[in-house]
Amino acid sequence: MKMHDTFIKPMHPEGRKFVGIFVVITIILFLVWQALGWIGVVLTIWCYYFFRDPERVTPKKDGLVISPADGIVSLIERAVPPPELGMADQELTRVSVFMSVFNCHVNRAPIAGQITEIAYRSGKFFNASLDKASVDNERNSLSIRMEDGRQIAVVQIAGLVARRIVCFSAKGDKIQTGERFGLIRFGSRLDVYLPHGTDPMVQVGQTMIAGETVLADLNASGPVQTEKIG
Repeated sequence: MKMHDTFIKPMHPEGRKFVGIFVVITIILFLVWQALGWIGVVLTIWCYYFFRDPERVTPKKDGLVISPADGIVSLIERAVPPPELGMADQELTRVSVFMSVFNCHVNRAPIAGQITEIAYRSGKFFNASLDKASVDNERNSLSIRMEDGRQIAVVQIAGLVARRIVCFSAKGDKIQTGERFGLIRFGSRLDVYLPHGTDPMVQVGQTMIAGETVLADLNASGPVQTEKIG
């Protein structure tokens, strides 16, 4: 791997205007006081890395559920999916991945299938690592129906700092595992509701990589291959 590729990552287009704003502010700060200008440089670099969008290599095997977000598994518990999705009113295993302001915030589909519902709900802005964030915070929920008819729900949840949930997909779209479907600014959480009877393959505190880390395997056997998703 080249040194350039190690430190310079592609940036998602959503971040261009924000980096531009930081650059302008940094120039103004240099005109006011050089020390403030250097603080602006550091913050501009941070903003660029916040919106980084590196390529990921997604495991290729039917039935694998992949992490939709970079971050740390903060909760694994039983819970009912958001009612606005219209899914069955029964508790499913929910895996929550908390993203700090230092994580890559591009969200990727946990499974391949058709998006049968997208539902946005306004709410509060509690710390996204808290359990009540799933119920009270602003969120955007998607249900994905696989070819065998089973559904997975993935929910983008705004956090204490986050104030903007972005979804690139639309109801009816067919999506591939590891494909980008949205992002959240700045610091937030993703919840994945696994199909009934599915056990997670991760633990609380484990580090997740969006589009790469396996959350669960819906099937019992078969070798795991990988496929690059740009």
